[in-house]
Amino acid sequence: MPVLERISDLCVSVDTRRPGVMRAAVAAGASMINDVEALAAPGALEAVAASPCAVCLMHKKGEPATMQRDPHYDDVVREVKDFLNQRIGAARAAGIAVERVVVDPGFGFGKTASHNLELLRKLRELLGLNQPVLVGLSRKSTLGRLTGRPVEERLAGSLAMALLALQGGATILRVHDVKETRDVVAVWQAYKA
Repeated sequence: MPVLERISDLCVSVDTRRPGVMRAAVAAGASMINDVEALAAPGALEAVAASPCAVCLMHKKGEPATMQRDPHYDDVVREVKDFLNQRIGAARAAGIAVERVVVDPGFGFGKTASHNLELLRKLRELLGLNQPVLVGLSRKSTLGRLTGRPVEERLAGSLAMALLALQGGATILRVHDVKETRDVVAVWQAYKA
């Protein structure tokens, strides 16, 4: 918390699924709460609703310890979209203005490489939720499966995924290699102009 308090003049997102941590982070100056449980924990909706901060509602299937053990979907895009739509509704009902909500399809959270690619191919379908879409694909295990590269050698794959996410309508990219990704964004924006 002392570090967060010292940088509270910056836009800082805090990853947590615990309402007590949410309240403390907001009090220390967090700009956004990024919750892998999409504010489903008891008290989480109220913790964010009582603050002015933004929130990122993420989809995940299962629990972190076991979610990668053979996850199954009948239609991954529809199921993720339906879940996020339901959580947006819960946030609105709790008094969280839609202008404060960002959604994240949760690449890699209870999803196989095949699921992740399907979500990326059809990312534009999530734009129908009318919320900014955050995408985190940087250095993910999917890239390891696709390229055979270890995590420290996934820069090229991460940049390719960032560009594909931008083309699919992503508003926010969660990345490790900021400088290199900024270059991709600059080239993409110049190309679009």
